[in-house]
Amino acid sequence: HFFLFHPANIRPLFFFLSLSFSMSSNCTIESCTVETSDGVKLHTRTFKSKDEIKDNLVIVLVHPYSVLGGCQGLLKGIGSGLASKGYRAVTFDMRGVGRSTGRASITGFQEIKDVVSVNKWVCENLSADRILLVGSSAGAPISGSAVDQVEQIVGYVSLGYPFGLMASILFGRHQKAILQSPKPKLFVMGTRDGFTSVKQLNDKLSSAVGRVETHLIEGVSHFQMEGPAYDAQMVNLILEFIASL
Repeated sequence: HFFLFHPANIRPLFFFLSLSFSMSSNCTIESCTVETSDGVKLHTRTFKSKDEIKDNLVIVLVHPYSVLGGCQGLLKGIGSGLASKGYRAVTFDMRGVGRSTGRASITGFQEIKDVVSVNKWVCENLSADRILLVGSSAGAPISGSAVDQVEQIVGYVSLGYPFGLMASILFGRHQKAILQSPKPKLFVMGTRDGFTSVKQLNDKLSSAVGRVETHLIEGVSHFQMEGPAYDAQMVNLILEFIASL
């Protein structure tokens, strides 16, 4: 209970309110419902450029911890930023969040089905033969567990993976899947992340297989990095990683 409800772990009010409403004028958003393998209906948004689509690669973005108020609205700035660069980006509310049905789970294991189902929907409905999977905060361990369940996922980006001791009580069982995945991986983290120290990150990644990269943002905390002020930097890091795939 300490991890969930300690005041230091509750997002500042601005975090909930700053949903990055400055939408790019050359971006459109389409909403739809995706059904999971166990019948949950997920509210999903696709961000597209009004101009020519640059690549048939689609970026699927997985939002932070549902139990602490995580939702797809927090990824709106990144989604629209990627669309403005000619890519299609998909966000969705995991089970029990917003207009999605079902109930959120504490450890994020039920939500793996949500990630897999949305990725399969992307392959079938957006004619995507390549997907980059991006997870923010607790969305990183959840999406990490899904990486090898969909063949078309060609890479993985973590924005603030909670590897620390307290967080591992909740999400530790997700770690093996991403650390053992042969697919290229990028881990982005602030050096003042309250859940994971730089040493903990490096220690965890020392056992990872395949291509592993890290990008540390000096002096930035976990929730700062999730905030809209860093959306443009996250977009640029994602684009650089796509170019390297």
